[in-house]
Amino acid sequence: MKLRIIVTLKPGVLDPQGRAIHGALRGLGFAGINDVRAGKIFELDVADDTDDAAIDEMCRKLLANTVIENYRVERA
Repeated sequence: MKLRIIVTLKPGVLDPQGRAIHGALRGLGFAGINDVRAGKIFELDVADDTDDAAIDEMCRKLLANTVIENYRVERA
């Protein structure tokens, strides 16, 4: 089974990488961009019998810092 884990910063958490990207886009002449938030995507190929609890545990223990990040799981 293929999974895609999308990790994003929680609302209200400062995003210096997003701010740098935003500034770079403006510097390159792109107008109309109000904000940029950076995140991470992990693509996993796991055994078909991997249960939701194990997937959630992987995310909480390694893939996302749940203090400042949210994550969601998409099954391909």
